[in-house]
Amino acid sequence: MSYGRLMLDIEGPQLSPQEIQLLQNPQVGGLILFARNIESPEQVAALLAEVRAVNEQLLIAVDQEGGRVQRLREGFTRLPPMQLLGDLLGNDQIDAMAFARDVGWLLASEVLACGFDISFAPVLDVDRDTSSIIGDRAFSDDPQLVTDFGSAFIQGMHKAGMAGTGKHFPGHGGVVADSHLEAPVDYRSWQAVLDHDLKPFAALAKDLDGVMPAHMTFPEVDADSVGFSQFWLQQVLREQLGFNGVIFSDDLSMKGADIVGGYPDKAKRALDAGCDMILVCNCPEGALEVVEFMQHNNISRCDKIATMRARKSVDWAELKSSRKRQQTIALLQQLMEAN
Repeated sequence: MSYGRLMLDIEGPQLSPQEIQLLQNPQVGGLILFARNIESPEQVAALLAEVRAVNEQLLIAVDQEGGRVQRLREGFTRLPPMQLLGDLLGNDQIDAMAFARDVGWLLASEVLACGFDISFAPVLDVDRDTSSIIGDRAFSDDPQLVTDFGSAFIQGMHKAGMAGTGKHFPGHGGVVADSHLEAPVDYRSWQAVLDHDLKPFAALAKDLDGVMPAHMTFPEVDADSVGFSQFWLQQVLREQLGFNGVIFSDDLSMKGADIVGGYPDKAKRALDAGCDMILVCNCPEGALEVVEFMQHNNISRCDKIATMRARKSVDWAELKSSRKRQQTIALLQQLMEAN
């Protein structure tokens, strides 16, 4: 099954006639929802059922990480920042890893129960308090702990029936700048990145189903920003690390992507670099420009995107009564109260 290679968003909690028409465009293969689209589990489930009726062949995503990044809130489990999980490692690694698996399972199960396919998770950046946009979204500033917790978290997601997407390759944790607002530059050498930020991605390349590159440049390594770089996406991610899954661009409306031009330029550069699916969010005009560019250039569809679809259906009523869910929520509450 081949998919259009553009993922975009919608304005509110209901579909407009214009959005219905756009979602039926063959160049559109994905939809991402934000907090403005979500009011309750029941409302978002009904919205996604309508989306499926409009175009069954869409990959539907959300950013549900925990901490600061939780689009699903009312009626859903409030998850702590992943750094709190990382800090658990301490004395008993086996219990901590089991807990990380359970949290990955819980997050994925609640997202799947609404009708989504994926949450863009986990964050595999190595950071504690350097980056203004990553910080406590990361498990740890220790690459090995990020790898260990990331592995367990992905295992839990897989058990629930969800593909795992690691972000933000090759690591956004080494710079203060926020790529939503500017174009970060990391001046470290290839060896420094390889020995630190890249370690989790290298270790988990065969476990990850998807990867999202960062909108940032490592000028000592390659002149191009990572998401527009054949070196980073083809030579490093595909060839050196052996990653065979789906490469998603980060949102092309972010300021960090503006360094290569307007929306058609950004779309072309991301696709040429090796992105399988590109995201354009929070800018309807930009999304329409990209659709027109893709139509005009007859951009090929992608079979690989189908591997990111939900692998299991989850029933909300059964999930709510699940003893595993109740136990995991109780442990999460203890963790957050203790911190």
